[in-house]
Amino acid sequence: AILSLPARPRRKKHPDRHDRAGTEPHPEGPVTAPIPADGLQGTRLAAAVAAVVLAIFLAAMDISIANTALPTIAQDLAASPADSVWVVNAYQLAVVATLLPFASIGEIAGYRRVYTWGLAVFTAASVACALCDTLPALTAARIAQGLGASGIMSVNTALIRFIYPARSLGKGYGMNALTVAVSTAIGPTVAAGILSVASWQWLFAINLPIGLFALALGLRALPETALGSHRFDAASAALNACAFGCLVLGITQAAHSAPAMATLPWLAAAGISFVLLLRRQSGQAAPMLPLDLYRIPMFALSSATAFCSFAAQGIGVIALPFYFQSVLGLSAVETGVLLTPWPAMTAVMAPIAGRLSDRYPPAVLGGIGLGAFALGLALTAALPEHPGTWGITWRMLLCGTGFGFFQSPNQRAIMASAPPARSGGASGIVATSRLVGQSIGSALVALCLGLSVVYGPSLALALAALFAATGALVSLSRLLAPPAR
Repeated sequence: AILSLPARPRRKKHPDRHDRAGTEPHPEGPVTAPIPADGLQGTRLAAAVAAVVLAIFLAAMDISIANTALPTIAQDLAASPADSVWVVNAYQLAVVATLLPFASIGEIAGYRRVYTWGLAVFTAASVACALCDTLPALTAARIAQGLGASGIMSVNTALIRFIYPARSLGKGYGMNALTVAVSTAIGPTVAAGILSVASWQWLFAINLPIGLFALALGLRALPETALGSHRFDAASAALNACAFGCLVLGITQAAHSAPAMATLPWLAAAGISFVLLLRRQSGQAAPMLPLDLYRIPMFALSSATAFCSFAAQGIGVIALPFYFQSVLGLSAVETGVLLTPWPAMTAVMAPIAGRLSDRYPPAVLGGIGLGAFALGLALTAALPEHPGTWGITWRMLLCGTGFGFFQSPNQRAIMASAPPARSGGASGIVATSRLVGQSIGSALVALCLGLSVVYGPSLALALAALFAATGALVSLSRLLAPPAR
């Protein structure tokens, strides 16, 4: 629908829309020069922030909500547990396969347009999910819902760049990180609360009023942005979808201990698709897979740091329940309580780190955060045989503090290192790094548990600590990167 609309003429400058070239400080230095007034102001700023926060909250929370409700959905629809997993996989596949194509469309058609269309599709698909009475129908509706969520996630970080004044971008990215952390953390709680008083259909129906409210705010307040002059490359979009879709399918098969013959074809197809995509996009001015941005040292290092951090997080959040229950012998209730300090501290630290990133180099803030994260994971892996409650709690607090301290400064570094005209590609990489890192993390946990049920969780946490420590070193190496031009 977006692509079929007629091209619009390039707009003149608008008071609420700015070309940010030259207005942002270097991502690795404090703000020393006056910054021109830009971004939105007053009630329009508040309304635009609310629209972005509500939409990303719904898109991120729906992953954890569906995970929690899978047993109930499977029983109600008379589906096997293995088949019901597609309720989650279909959503994740649709998101990962289309993030970069939607980011590219955002650069061409406008981020506001992609965001509002994505939110509208997500909301309508949520209603369709609530009306489904068979597993195939629910899976199809979840694919549509994932496409809507991809439209939201692909450009939300780019929109923040144009919503907030340049001097407050760290605050904006902190709010974004806080929203993702909170929505992911409370998803299981929200799902449990709804399922205790209503059927699983209400898990999706509840999105309707929130989605409509966010859509109304977005149409009223989100800023228009300058449109790119390049064309949308449909062939690259197809190759991108095949590459990332097959990669996630292969990782998912490995995570469920599938035989090699069921996993390798997907990974081979992903590899071939990536090679063809790279060949097709070589030399393009604005490639869908943003090779041009990876030539910027600050962007490449920040993207690598993001991947390492989310791989570590993906390993940690999956391995810890197994570690607490299978190794330490704790109950499910005790496990849930002891895991809570991690997301709680992430939510607390994200906005604080975002504000600090407006004054101090993200390389240092990210290095400190990931260093603390790595230390927390390593100390958790080395817990004694009978640890006390406080011994576990302060380690979870350290993990959450470190992870929360890293996210906002790194998002700021990624976006500030990309030219304003390529904000869509940079925004797509932020979301793609998170989802691919978490997918690979989950596969590594499955591999470790397959090696040993007793020692597997500890091995997985040690791997998570290694990823986080590597990310800390990569983050600090940004201090040596040449300035962005």
